Amino acid sequence: MATKKERAAFILKRLKELYLHPPIPLNHSDPYTLLIAVLLSAQTTDKRVNLVTPELFRRAPTPRAMAKLSVDEIRELIKTCGLAPQKARAIKELSTILIQDHGGQVPSSFEELEKLPGVGHKTASVVMAQAFGHPAFPVDTHIHRLAQRWVLTDGSSVVQTERDLKALFPQESWNDLHLQIIYYGREHCTARGCDGTKCDICRALFPKRRTPIATRK
Repeated sequence: MATKKERAAFILKRLKELYLHPPIPLNHSDPYTLLIAVLLSAQTTDKRVNLVTPELFRRAPTPRAMAKLSVDEIRELIKTCGLAPQKARAIKELSTILIQDHGGQVPSSFEELEKLPGVGHKTASVVMAQAFGHPAFPVDTHIHRLAQRWVLTDGSSVVQTERDLKALFPQESWNDLHLQIIYYGREHCTARGCDGTKCDICRALFPKRRTPIATRK
């Protein structure tokens, strides 16, 4: 069997061939709208978020405009997203904080982002990577699943998966690579369509594998 480093090199090469310039799947126009879209995407599909955000951002494209809306108004605009009540409160609160503490701008540091209501490490990582170009490796369910199928991590936690992937792949690849893995996980190595033995990369990495690979959530 190839080493982890060898498998990582093959995966990186193959994903670059498939997705040379992977687009950000959430529609946005600036760091603020990206932040809100990523916050909304928790336990909701990107497709659903992209259906909700056009009207939300038409009404409130900036922190100042969003802070003027009531929590109930925001909740009504995002009601088809999961956890809408909690997200509405977080959006209202973080927009107010951006105005009061950051001059209406999204801060460009992990520390300041993760202080904002509703913003965890994954959301902060997406914003740092895609809005500010800072090397980061946000780990979503697709990445966590595929990293286990490809035996790049033991899957004990999302934190451990992020740590392991950062150690295996060159830093300059991280911002594109996390998107490339997401797209591959949606289109080829899906949760139900591949069990670690069926997609092209799984077959190439483990040609003798016959037993499905169980993955941790």
